[in-house]
Amino acid sequence: MKVTIAVVGKIKTPFAEADAHYRKMLRRHLPVDVIEVRDEVNLEGRIPPRSQVIALDRGGRAMSSKAWASWLSERRIDARDLCFLIGGRGGLSAHTLGLADERLSLGPQTIAHQLARVVLLEQLFRATKILAGEPYHA
Repeated sequence: MKVTIAVVGKIKTPFAEADAHYRKMLRRHLPVDVIEVRDEVNLEGRIPPRSQVIALDRGGRAMSSKAWASWLSERRIDARDLCFLIGGRGGLSAHTLGLADERLSLGPQTIAHQLARVVLLEQLFRATKILAGEPYHA
């Protein structure tokens, strides 16, 4: 299974260091490619073919860390690539949300889109640790 994160905007300090840290930690269990686009108009064309598209959206389904692990395990069984979409400052438009097979939430609060990218990477890392039976902090 290949994971792609298609995101509006480039990662900047102070988020760039955390982004690099989690991507490095994920390499062992779940390599992640990040595609940065200038604006949302360019997101659609960057979705890899035949991927399951997951939009990060405040109105999506929120999950605990254990639920993230179960969710990821189910996706591995499906053997489909995953493509997460993260919008810019204003989130994702209705059109882009309509491209998604599923919407997931990182919580009801508003967070910076660059921070959302780091939180997504962290949750993917935590889920892989759980699935590997390795220690993690609940």
